[in-house]
Amino acid sequence: MSLERRTLPSTLSASVPTKYQPNAVMPDVKVLKIGGQSIQDRGRAALFPILDEIVEARRLGIQVVVLSGGGTRARHIYSIASELEMPTGVLASLGKYIPMQNARMLQMLLAKHGGIYILPDDFEKLPLYLQMGCIPVMSGMPPFGYWEKREEGSRIPPHRTDAGVFLSAEFLGCKRALFIKDEDGLHTDDPKKNPSAPLIPRITAKELTAKNLPDVVIERMVVEYLPRAQWCKELQIVNGLKPGQVLAALKGEDVGTIITAT
Repeated sequence: MSLERRTLPSTLSASVPTKYQPNAVMPDVKVLKIGGQSIQDRGRAALFPILDEIVEARRLGIQVVVLSGGGTRARHIYSIASELEMPTGVLASLGKYIPMQNARMLQMLLAKHGGIYILPDDFEKLPLYLQMGCIPVMSGMPPFGYWEKREEGSRIPPHRTDAGVFLSAEFLGCKRALFIKDEDGLHTDDPKKNPSAPLIPRITAKELTAKNLPDVVIERMVVEYLPRAQWCKELQIVNGLKPGQVLAALKGEDVGTIITAT
């Protein structure tokens, strides 16, 4: 009994790509983070005007995905768990609940405008929610949990909410990730401690790493990952306490600081 050589039908073999070509899932979506300590912990006066600008952007047809930071309460958990010498994975698992709470609060405030809270397992439903006109809201904390690796010299999880925002933007194929803080952008030093520190309006990840600044407005891990990204090539930091900055950024304007991959 002989075995016959079988070949794929011509219609199938012709469809097999000769070279891997990645596909941007939703490149036109704007992924932004509302800072926990910098914005949400300040309460109504800081948060409500930002939400109004997000709603206005959605009314203009801009699709927005909102992610939340942790803030002071997350830092408090990290401090206590570190003092108790808990593993980094435990710190990550404990710390994830605060940005989840903040995300739920954001969703409730945006509910009448289509705000909807989603968990990591619902991520694939984003296209449906956006096509329905919703404003998806989720925690910025990446779901590393107990598998979070330890950063040398520290128990604090290196992948926190800034990293989660960047990874979400990269997955969706967005060119830029937006971070809403309480500072005008990236400075040469902490402007709260050194008000005379100059603003850096634009800089590459390599240049920023070389400067080794004492204070960086976003997680250093994100700056490290940026040059290796396939899609998300820019990070934008804007001051949410200045009226109009968030809406301008959502429209694609180069306000605040732009950190580029190259």
